[in-house]
Amino acid sequence: MTQTDAPASHAFFSQEAADAYDRRNSPLAPISGGLHFLLRLVLADLPDDARVLCVGVGTGAEILSLAAAYPGWSFVGIDPSEEMLAVGRRRLEAAGVLSRCQLFRGYVHEAPIGPFDAAVSLLVAHFIKRADRPAFYSAIHDRLKPGGRLATAEISGDLDAAEFPQALEDWKRVQVLMGATPESLARLEDMMRGVLGVLTPTETEDLWKAAGFPRPVPFFQAFMIRGWHAVKA
Repeated sequence: MTQTDAPASHAFFSQEAADAYDRRNSPLAPISGGLHFLLRLVLADLPDDARVLCVGVGTGAEILSLAAAYPGWSFVGIDPSEEMLAVGRRRLEAAGVLSRCQLFRGYVHEAPIGPFDAAVSLLVAHFIKRADRPAFYSAIHDRLKPGGRLATAEISGDLDAAEFPQALEDWKRVQVLMGATPESLARLEDMMRGVLGVLTPTETEDLWKAAGFPRPVPFFQAFMIRGWHAVKA
């Protein structure tokens, strides 16, 4: 869910890593449970037969949550890691919802055009470099129907703020729950500054507005994980 100790590359996810992904994140179930609960609420006004694009679908956690709550919805998921998609297919099939899903390997600009009623991207955007982030949000925008809704969550914060050192210590506690070593914790700030594309909340909201989502609405925060939703203009 919040892996920050690896390059933003699908090559990181060997089949072994993909198989272990959900197990490593299981100590964060209270966070993911709250995020998925609120996600279901902010999407509750979609049509009964809504078609939802899941960007960076990974092992399918958001589809499993949404499919259980909204039995008429169908889903298109895209992810650059075939290993993660393989885990997702198994989970979706075991839950009896794979027939409502199409899964593709690739990046957002390679996703089907749709148009979709909504797009969801959970804990993906911070793997997108700052320079590439406008194109990421624009590609999602272009695949939504007029009035379609985007909902995302990402690691976001001001790394130069006076309170960042304490926020970093809080974030390290999250990483410890996921099995972080002293060595990886020592590299965490450099990872956030040099490898991940961590933006401030204001920067993120400005990029949404530039991409055609004029009124981003914050709906979730857990330490440095922040979520927004907005309607396509």
